[in-house]
Amino acid sequence: MIKNKNITLLSHILVWFVLFSMPYLLSYGQEQDIDRVVIHFWIPLVLSAVLFYLNYFVLIDKFLFTKKTVWFVGINVICIALFIYFKEALEGAFFQDIAKKRPNSSDSSGPPFKMFIYVQMVSYMAPLLFSIAVKTTKRWVKTEAERKEATNFKLQSELQHLHYQLQPHFFFNSLNNIYAMVDISPDQAKISIHSLSKLMRYMLYETSEESIALSKEIDFMKKYIELMKLRVSDKTVVNYSFPSAETGIKIAPLLFISLIENAFKHGVSASKASTIDINMTCDNQTVLFTIENHNFPKKTEDKSGSGIGLPNIKKRLELLYPNKNSFKTFAKESRFVAQLEIETN
Repeated sequence: MIKNKNITLLSHILVWFVLFSMPYLLSYGQEQDIDRVVIHFWIPLVLSAVLFYLNYFVLIDKFLFTKKTVWFVGINVICIALFIYFKEALEGAFFQDIAKKRPNSSDSSGPPFKMFIYVQMVSYMAPLLFSIAVKTTKRWVKTEAERKEATNFKLQSELQHLHYQLQPHFFFNSLNNIYAMVDISPDQAKISIHSLSKLMRYMLYETSEESIALSKEIDFMKKYIELMKLRVSDKTVVNYSFPSAETGIKIAPLLFISLIENAFKHGVSASKASTIDINMTCDNQTVLFTIENHNFPKKTEDKSGSGIGLPNIKKRLELLYPNKNSFKTFAKESRFVAQLEIETN
């Protein structure tokens, strides 16, 4: 912030230094009449600077941006008239020789006096319009920065909400699965509770970052799959394949877990054989995750899940990887396929 202010101050000083040096820069090597330079160049330039900064720091904010346009125009007209009068009075008092050469209405050899005044008024419009342009641009840049900041804050808040929404959803589904094992196999239920505690520790302490190593997410998914396999019968076969080598890819946490949850929820039957196939491949910075399972739709009265999994994934993908993801689900014969591709670069 301080650095930007210093740059702005230096740029203003440099611009005015160049403007005040213009008579000497344009007539380098020629003799200059200092009185003529002062009255015809430096004094109008000083008055232009006064008009510029008066508008830049006071009038534009107070009147133009508050839609008091009549006041803004009126005050500027009065200021310009006073500046012209001040310059003419100064010229008459201290620069008599130059004043005698000033065009007037009775001098037919030069332009009319009215035209002389008009030209001066028009010359003061340049700093006025420039101050409006600079101030308006600065205000637009500030407004745009505030809009982007507000958008980013809203984005982060929404992502945080989705993240917090996913955690109890995962916990709720996992507890339902363990509850189903308590009467059938108490020993397996104990193992499941211990495994769940490890998974919850990961979700609480490892997934607070915007992105984590893909290898950590893979390890989490493997543990979850092994946990879920404890509650299914021998009629269900679960196959999974993940990259074994370190990929160096970083990804938003918990993007794939809802797909695995859905596969175990809708792809397992107590009386029929079923297969769940989970596969992940990486190509440079692109991750392709595919999961296939038999399709056994749950009945309407089944409350084993909240139904927020897929909408949560879609919303997070829109926010985290806009135009860098492809997510599709479709039925293929008796199987349901979900495919998610993400460009992480």
